[in-house]
Amino acid sequence: MSIWITGTTKTGKTSRLVAEFSEWVRKQLTQHSNKSPQQNLSATVLVLAANNHNRREFSDRLSAAVEGTYPVICKTPVGFISDEVELFWPLIFEQLQIKPQFPLKLRPETEQELATQLWREHPQWKTLTETTKEYSLVRETLDLLQLAGASGIAAEDIPFILEQGLGNLTEDAGKLYHIRGKLILQWRNWALKRGLLSYGIIYELYWRYLLPNAQYKHHLIHRYPAVFADDTDDYPAIARNLIEVLLDGGAEGIFTYNPEGKVRLGLNADPNYWEELQSRCIVETLSVPPNTLITAELATNIVELVTATAYGIEIPDFIESIQTISRAELLRQTAAYIIHIVKNQEVAPEDIAIIAPGLDEIARYTLIEILSASGIPIEPVNEQRPLISSPLVRALLTLMALVYPGIGRLLDRDSIAEMLTILSQKPVAGKLVPQIDPVRAGLLADYCYHVDPEQPDLLPVESFPRWDRLGHQATTAYQQIMDWINNIRLQQHKQCFLTPTIFLHQAIEHFLGKNNYYSYDRLSALRELMETAQHYWEVDRRLKQTQPSFQTQAVTVAQFIQLLRRGTITANPRPMRQFPPKQGAISLATIFQYRSLKTSHPWQFWLDAGSHLWEKGGAATLFAAPLFLKEWSGRTWMAEDEYEMDQQRLQRIIRDLLGRVTEKVILCHSDLGVNGTEQIGALLPLVQGSRQVSFAVS
Repeated sequence: MSIWITGTTKTGKTSRLVAEFSEWVRKQLTQHSNKSPQQNLSATVLVLAANNHNRREFSDRLSAAVEGTYPVICKTPVGFISDEVELFWPLIFEQLQIKPQFPLKLRPETEQELATQLWREHPQWKTLTETTKEYSLVRETLDLLQLAGASGIAAEDIPFILEQGLGNLTEDAGKLYHIRGKLILQWRNWALKRGLLSYGIIYELYWRYLLPNAQYKHHLIHRYPAVFADDTDDYPAIARNLIEVLLDGGAEGIFTYNPEGKVRLGLNADPNYWEELQSRCIVETLSVPPNTLITAELATNIVELVTATAYGIEIPDFIESIQTISRAELLRQTAAYIIHIVKNQEVAPEDIAIIAPGLDEIARYTLIEILSASGIPIEPVNEQRPLISSPLVRALLTLMALVYPGIGRLLDRDSIAEMLTILSQKPVAGKLVPQIDPVRAGLLADYCYHVDPEQPDLLPVESFPRWDRLGHQATTAYQQIMDWINNIRLQQHKQCFLTPTIFLHQAIEHFLGKNNYYSYDRLSALRELMETAQHYWEVDRRLKQTQPSFQTQAVTVAQFIQLLRRGTITANPRPMRQFPPKQGAISLATIFQYRSLKTSHPWQFWLDAGSHLWEKGGAATLFAAPLFLKEWSGRTWMAEDEYEMDQQRLQRIIRDLLGRVTEKVILCHSDLGVNGTEQIGALLPLVQGSRQVSFAVS
């Protein structure tokens, strides 16, 4: 019989699931003790986790619990579905009657680029982009396909759902919905014809063609006699359909569910649809341990105060506040207070989390700079900054534009100067020191950089009238860079197979490979650059197989450089585990990142506590997402519905965060926000009722 384990934050749901897994493995090994090891491992279990970080942690816990006696392969729902579509691709292309070629998964940024190029040719594209920026329009439209696929809705029905759910106030609005629908079908068919798969297409292929297939069902049921799924409140609807196929085939299921979680609601998850699965299980409800700081009653009181359903509630002592007039002063005081409590050994840095509804660059930079200057380490959680923000990446792209002819318009003197400084770095006394400092690099860029749209070049150092003032060190380093460029150009002329991917590999190996002083984030950026380049030219080769192009390699290189410069590719989209992990650092995260991490800290600092962003989904909610939930009634989505959803989200956030703190919450509020407007968000009554910290910046 299957078991449904439900409970709020930190009630031990995952531990209970791990115990059930250990018991299941023990029974299996006992029953098959007289069989060979190969027979014992012929069938495994399906283990699912909500996201990649939790997947790694969950997999480690399960393996440790059974001491490695049983194989544990843990996947996210989208990871499992993607692998299944790829593994059983022949079953799909037979039904679709498309060309039998190996599928190629698209990264989101490549999907965006290709869809934009395809849709620009549509005669009504200009009409669509009159009211919405092109980038946002493309992203929203592609997300609609993903939302529909995750919910098990046919792509053909998307325009009708938009028309019914968003309202058809004008005739033009209805036409625009149907134009979007045609664009979605055009993109899906165009991509499938070339064997290209985006997440939205993968979802639809799975629920529409693979899961109903009798041959696939037979394989699925015999592969997985049991399923263990953690945090099912963050799973898409079609993942429940998958689980029901397994349960119908006789599999056992152990599931955990947090009614106050639902972190990914608005990002393909359908928690309420998943909750209905408990009717097929034995339900176990876990409660918060009695010695926990935040009791259920106290959390309810705080939520009622925030949602204005109760007044005169006394704020507990563990909730304090830092209040200022300006945002800049708030950041300084918050950092100063953290320095104060750390230096006085009231709390260790690793026991502190700074949580914000939205983390702008000003706050990120200010907090990191002030705290780091005081010797207190601080680490952004799962930071996803644009790849182009890395000086190493910018230097390599500049180098690429120098080598490949015809793209000199992408260069300027500033980029050349930066490249000379970055690529001349050498290890000296345990740190990297540029052999060409920024001043000399600027002089070389001014006098020795030959501007040419077709073939820009670095001229001999003697082109600078006072080159003797550069010094031996800078002159030698410049000559080495220039010699390498000339040598690569010669190779490029002789060997047309010197692809941009090989070029980048050689450049990294020559200029950066001997330096062992790069930090983890810099190495991560280089790794992502190479993976992005490899993927980009893999897609380019696939397109040229089906659609021969007269486009030169240089034009493709220029498009690649421009793609990265738009900042759509992040340096850490799929973070590798850091070895050794950074210890003793303050965690800096958005609400979504922190809740997804499913961790806890003794001290929490809620940044911008008076901001209205606390009750808004923001980037964690996709366009028209509520319309693709199984529970949607079919009526027009009104402002009242949006308000109610925001209130429910705010309540879940408060309860969840309070369940992840063990000592103190500091509300950090400024009367004026980053843009100078007054901050009067939902948490303001909580801020005003709390006691301010007894601390003053000296």
